[in-house]
Amino acid sequence: MTISDEQDFEGMTRAGRVVADTLRILREAVAPGVTPADLDALAGEVFARHGASSAPRAVYGAPVNVFVSVNDDVVHGLPTTRPLRAGDVVSLDVTPLVDGFVADAALTVAVPPVSPGVRQLIECAEAAFDAAMKVVRSGRPLNVIGRAVEAEVARRGFSLLRELQGHGVGRTIHEAPDVPNFYVASLKKPLREGLVLAVEPMVSSGRSWRTRTKADGWTISTRDGGLAAHFEHTVMITKGRPLILTA
Repeated sequence: MTISDEQDFEGMTRAGRVVADTLRILREAVAPGVTPADLDALAGEVFARHGASSAPRAVYGAPVNVFVSVNDDVVHGLPTTRPLRAGDVVSLDVTPLVDGFVADAALTVAVPPVSPGVRQLIECAEAAFDAAMKVVRSGRPLNVIGRAVEAEVARRGFSLLRELQGHGVGRTIHEAPDVPNFYVASLKKPLREGLVLAVEPMVSSGRSWRTRTKADGWTISTRDGGLAAHFEHTVMITKGRPLILTA
């Protein structure tokens, strides 16, 4: 969506606050012995306190409040009852529907102790997002996002999961435009001030950029078993650095 008035801005800001609060609570809850299903139930409690609901459930019929992806699972992980163990890599993807507005963000955390390699993987996803924020402005082409993300991931020596991408967001989960995490020369259309995007680098410790969908029909994993990290925020394009609505 493109935010064009105060009502839209307030609605997206409210949805963004629910995302931020949910991610904070879930991040603090990640620990050995906790299950992804526990985290999903906790997210449902946070949503209820805010008068929010699960956008993936409302839009696509997903059987979750939030997606929880572990280790080589990248996105859309259905929460399981397997207890988390030391060293697990856990991606939390939170997308609530709040009074007709949708905001979307994700982060990846590891269950301590965290190995240097896993720490660098998580830092890579976050740094790739930040690299995009440094260059994206109204009037610049959409492909500056993919160029910045791709360059940062390559610089850090990890694999960019090219089959997965960001998107517009606001009134529903996936809106135009698609936002590839790599440079596409044809995406020259200038970004508009007020445009709302979910920018979300997804990276792997493996050598392949390819993914696969598991038998549950939802969970997307790395094809070669590499560990995955995901970092995402909903941002509004401005003349300067984008406004992060889910921070």
